[in-house]
Amino acid sequence: MFHRLRQICLVAQDLDPVVAELCDVFDVAVCHRDPEVGMFGLHNALMPLGHGFLEVVAPLAPGKAVAAERHLARRGGDGGYMVITDTDDLTRWEPHLAATGVRIAAPLEMGAYRGLQLHPRDTGGALLEINTTRGNTGPDGTAIDDPYGPAGPDWRAHVRTGTVTGITGARLQTADPERLGRRWAEILRRNLRSDSDGPDSDGPGGGSFVLDLDNARIRFEPDRDGRGEGLGGVDLAVVDADGLRRRAAARGLPVAGDHVVIGGVRFHIGG
Repeated sequence: MFHRLRQICLVAQDLDPVVAELCDVFDVAVCHRDPEVGMFGLHNALMPLGHGFLEVVAPLAPGKAVAAERHLARRGGDGGYMVITDTDDLTRWEPHLAATGVRIAAPLEMGAYRGLQLHPRDTGGALLEINTTRGNTGPDGTAIDDPYGPAGPDWRAHVRTGTVTGITGARLQTADPERLGRRWAEILRRNLRSDSDGPDSDGPGGGSFVLDLDNARIRFEPDRDGRGEGLGGVDLAVVDADGLRRRAAARGLPVAGDHVVIGGVRFHIGG
């Protein structure tokens, strides 16, 4: 059974400006806009980054997307929203989730795709989804032509890898990284380890902790920006960091040595 990071979702008050920034700075293209998210009062755009996906969702109108609007209010604006993983056999997960006390917030089904969105009060950190699409390969998760229902039927034609070649990790910030990390490790059935060499190993609030999926890492780290618990960062595999930084700076976006900030999320691109 493989288990890999497949998609990261951001939530924004206004969809199009954030999507435009992501597409320009990362030199990627929108592959799909899913009308099915309208049932949650949202509209969206999905962009492939190698074999993974970056999504942005936003409320269609005030008062129509209660959960998303509540999240925007709690974290003070645009930011990270969901960590989405995929596996080859979702039926193995349902008894385990029940045994760990995790409720299913939203069961999803669309053709060959089936997903389970987990209740954030039971997971902490972020909205977590585990899904499967018939025909997936892997266990290493590197096949760029895997089918993936939420990305539409022709997402492969929109892949651009001249700047960013993939998503390699997600970063959840919290007041107690070890506590949150142990909870996610229990849910995802992976071992948690201390990141003794990480930037927070001797920092305030304790060190960082990491669990490994087949193709990426989920890192649990202290609250870096005062916005509270949530999905604060994403790790990217980048082949043109200088060009990425130039385009971000030209748009007036925050740029640091190892990351840029878009849509309220720190995208880590290396030093």
